[in-house]
Amino acid sequence: MENSTGLKAQEFALVSISELGSSSSSSASSSPAVALFSAENGVAELRFQPESESAAPLNVDLRTAKLFKLGPVQSVCISEGSETGKEKLYSRGVTVHFKNEAESGAFHFAFEQLKKELAGEGKCLPNGQLSSSKSKFDDKIEPSSAKMYFHYYGQLLHQQNMLQDYVRTGTYYAAVIENRADFTGRVVVDVGAGSGILSLFAAQAGAKHVYAVEASEMAEYARKLIAGNPSLGQRITVIKGKVEEVELPEKADILISEPMGTLLINERMLETYVIARDRFLQPNGKMFPGVGRIHMAPFSDEYLFVEIANKALFWQQQNYYGVDLTPLYGSAFEGYFSQPVVDAFDPRLLVAPSMSHVIDFSKIKEEDLYEFDIPLRFVASVGTRVHGLACWFDVLFGGSTVQRWLTTAPGSPTTHWYQLRCVLSQPIYVMAGQEITGRLHMIAHNAQSYTIYLTLSAKMWGPGAEQGGIIQSSSCKLDLKEPYYRMSQPQPYAMAQDQQPHQQIHSQDVPIDSQDFEDPDFIPQQSPSPGSKITLAEFAKYKSSGL
Repeated sequence: MENSTGLKAQEFALVSISELGSSSSSSASSSPAVALFSAENGVAELRFQPESESAAPLNVDLRTAKLFKLGPVQSVCISEGSETGKEKLYSRGVTVHFKNEAESGAFHFAFEQLKKELAGEGKCLPNGQLSSSKSKFDDKIEPSSAKMYFHYYGQLLHQQNMLQDYVRTGTYYAAVIENRADFTGRVVVDVGAGSGILSLFAAQAGAKHVYAVEASEMAEYARKLIAGNPSLGQRITVIKGKVEEVELPEKADILISEPMGTLLINERMLETYVIARDRFLQPNGKMFPGVGRIHMAPFSDEYLFVEIANKALFWQQQNYYGVDLTPLYGSAFEGYFSQPVVDAFDPRLLVAPSMSHVIDFSKIKEEDLYEFDIPLRFVASVGTRVHGLACWFDVLFGGSTVQRWLTTAPGSPTTHWYQLRCVLSQPIYVMAGQEITGRLHMIAHNAQSYTIYLTLSAKMWGPGAEQGGIIQSSSCKLDLKEPYYRMSQPQPYAMAQDQQPHQQIHSQDVPIDSQDFEDPDFIPQQSPSPGSKITLAEFAKYKSSGL
């Protein structure tokens, strides 16, 4: 986090602190504490907060403080008290004990970096505050969005939801443990560490040291979890702060992170992952994961279309307690179709082989993640109504020993990401073999998500088709930040009488220029999917309303 002075806040867990008196004799018994770099009333401070509630915090002015090493895990911080002529008097000292040498090094490095910032960028203003530029994160993200985001991930119940996604957690564990050769003796940075589970995996795989960077209050829980596993925890340092702001004492050989959101890019953490790469990763270092792919295919789902459209029928009432609601019907109808649908669907609903957009995390620039403009082209395998575009993603852990994919494909074991569908308010009709073209345009916004613009068109079919031309086109605008979570219990996907069973469509992947990016487990398998059952009579009644 960043406070009013612009100082980049960081926290460090300490084994103990003890205050020294002016005579250098101990005046306070040793006690565990947390060291926090912060700023209050325009003064940049280093605050030592003892764990004991009865103990008062010890505040040190960073502008005048000095830090000296007494040993590998012991240091003393001295603060200036007054000045007599040319002589400076240091009136307060705090002895600090660290868990290990790595944490001592990280603390000293952060201390010196912040001192340099105060000396260079920060200048005293008439009102007593320090002037400093905002971090890149704060420039891009709306404060209210960031506050909610870090609050959400600071709660154990949400961490538990992710940990209990055994496809996710198990794949990460396998990718790390099966590639011990990549981790043994290496320095690892865990980007957005959360509960610290990936840091613990890296330590299990033999990492020399792991720096777990976490900006939310979950950092405190991570420290507790890591401390409760001392055989691993002695090689893990938890640093509370944003990746864009914290300083590390050494470069990393490996970055590990779980930066994926819905549709891979939601929450915009991929940008943080790339920033961590540029700031902390050694040249030719590894990233786990290193590649992501967004997969897209048109789908047909009459039940889902009617379910969404039916929500707006409330606004067709002309006598709702004496009020005509119909003036808002059109807006309500558009509003419901502006929500991407998040659920697990039957892969037999796909009407064409999928295509993919590849993101190489090791090469892409942060700015390239601000906008995606993906041209679409499919060939329909069946004749049907196309209701929109289905999307999912997978990521590759390109280890030296084992290449492992984590997929969220329909028909594969369900993850907490599910799949995502963009539903058109005006479906288009296609025949088997007919070409479907379009565009998926996604633009990042400051609420840590994307605005989606989708267009699908059906090209001319039959006699004269060789002359080209578009005969149908439908577009929609959606907000990835506001999805419709449609997670009912899986049921056999019943088919209406006028629906023909779609043959299972297998995904076709865009080739990647590496043999290592093979994905044998990616082909979707048949599986049941949720779906509300709507009778044909109800649907006919809906259609007669003029939509």
